[in-house]
Amino acid sequence: MVNWLYLQVTQGVEAQVVSGGFNDPAWLAQLDVQFARLYFSALQSSLSGQATAACWQILFNSRNQATVARIQFALAGINAHINHDLAQAIVTTCQVTGTTPDHGGTHYNDYTTLNSTLDGLIESAKSTLNLRLPGGALPPISHLEDTIAAWNVSAAREKAWQNSEHLWQFRTSVFLTSSFMDMLDGFTTVIGKALLVPVP
Repeated sequence: MVNWLYLQVTQGVEAQVVSGGFNDPAWLAQLDVQFARLYFSALQSSLSGQATAACWQILFNSRNQATVARIQFALAGINAHINHDLAQAIVTTCQVTGTTPDHGGTHYNDYTTLNSTLDGLIESAKSTLNLRLPGGALPPISHLEDTIAAWNVSAAREKAWQNSEHLWQFRTSVFLTSSFMDMLDGFTTVIGKALLVPVP
């Protein structure tokens, strides 16, 4: 489910970038590359039995639980990718392109322009994936609906940009960078656990 939603999001972003209207599409393309690299790195680490961030590991450890709905897996993956990975991807993109993550700047404006596309894709996925893992219908249950409704991709991306600004300030210190990423991992893991509470 995570791979399916990731493909939908990637294709949606690519289509919007190709259609134009951005100040620096090359910067967005580089961000897409760096962002994808982190996703595939987490996946490869898990498949090879290596340690990965806890926010990803709780998702991979739950992948065979039939009582977890498809949308829960998808949103837990998007949660890990945005709340944990995106700030790192922004910083790496800025380092590669010789730019800085300035809030309200040209790249920030391009970045937030994608929010409406992403919001639409997530809302569509909430309907498409609202099934149990084997494919059966979900019973009416309030806690899952409330949890899903509370998760907002635009808000998560805004926080990721803010976190990238902190990481940018810490980039010369391995200790501060590592400590900040540990904090992000812990925060993201808590959200992931809430998203993955089994459906009775």
